[in-house]
Amino acid sequence: MRETFHRFAEDLVRPAAEHVHRTNADVPEEIISGLAEIGGFGLSVPEEYDGMAAGGESDYLGMVVATEELSWGSLGLGGSLITRPEILTRAIVKGGTEEQKQRWLPKIASGELMVGVMVTEPDFGSDVAGLGVTATPDGDGWRINGVKTWATFAGRANVLMLLARTNPDRSVGHKGLSIFVVDKEPEEGHAFKFTQDDGGVMDGRAIDTIGYRGMHSYEVSFDNWYVPGENLVGGEEGLGKGFYLQMEGFENGRLQTAARAVGLMEAAFGAGLEYAQERNVFGRSVFDYELSKVKIARMAMLIQAGRQFAYSVARQMARGEGALEASMVKAYVCRAAEWVTREAMQLHGGMGYAEEFPVSRYFVDARVLSIFEGADETLCLRVIARRLAEQALSA
Repeated sequence: MRETFHRFAEDLVRPAAEHVHRTNADVPEEIISGLAEIGGFGLSVPEEYDGMAAGGESDYLGMVVATEELSWGSLGLGGSLITRPEILTRAIVKGGTEEQKQRWLPKIASGELMVGVMVTEPDFGSDVAGLGVTATPDGDGWRINGVKTWATFAGRANVLMLLARTNPDRSVGHKGLSIFVVDKEPEEGHAFKFTQDDGGVMDGRAIDTIGYRGMHSYEVSFDNWYVPGENLVGGEEGLGKGFYLQMEGFENGRLQTAARAVGLMEAAFGAGLEYAQERNVFGRSVFDYELSKVKIARMAMLIQAGRQFAYSVARQMARGEGALEASMVKAYVCRAAEWVTREAMQLHGGMGYAEEFPVSRYFVDARVLSIFEGADETLCLRVIARRLAEQALSA
């Protein structure tokens, strides 16, 4: 698994990474088709639905290793490409009807359906229970109204995983949320607008970011957008279960984000080590100075600690455990990635601040890791600390 995805990242992802980052371009289609060819989008799709998941420990470890190698190639073009299908896949496997599994999972695994995920809203990020985008019954389907933001890959996607409020009583909080799969046409560039014959409108614009470029994150508004009833995940049984199905994917997404951080750190470490060995100051290579060696040793230590922590959590999650540890590893490794990429930039001296060296891209890419898939503060306060307190009280 590591050799296959490393070779793919080296041959296709890395050569395109700088151009996409500097021009804020789209993910090249050859990367998407190539990743589909090696099974990258089917890592969590069960074998009976044409995926690669056999139901054992290797499923989780394989996902972590593949994500790490793809992120070594590029965070935006590689590792993050397989996160969105991962989240929707796990929601469908957990709560979808058999008809829905047959309809969507094989096409996700083959790359025919590219996935965007819509959870966050302008006023609600980690506070998922407060989400306000509504889904109102209309005949055999639903009408979607409201605005979603930070919907990564929403333009290129063929389907959107949408978490919406199906129970208008906001006092029920997260129990009033359901998941829909919203069909759309893929659209290149930084904006799209679709209209339905009966007047429904879906309008999206990309949010420019300092890093993590290629997939583009969108703000998308829905105005009476119609979604057929069969696109409600789980059908009638899925009403009110959207939060739980979403968390099924997001807990795994946190582990995957830790793997992305490890891959990014590995790329930064390699760049910093190579530059330190080649660059001479005061008659000696940067690497020959003791302070540089200490930096490099600490970087290697943090990378290996993060990698082994991620592998341990992968094994726990394969046993149906490790939800708390997934949040822990995400919070820890993503912070470590900020430090490692900073030190790699520091080893470059002034050239670390120059856009002609990829280490500057690694630095700005790393900054997003502590924000998405659960901001550090929310994970530490409302997930990790709360669960630790609950464990202590029940002991």
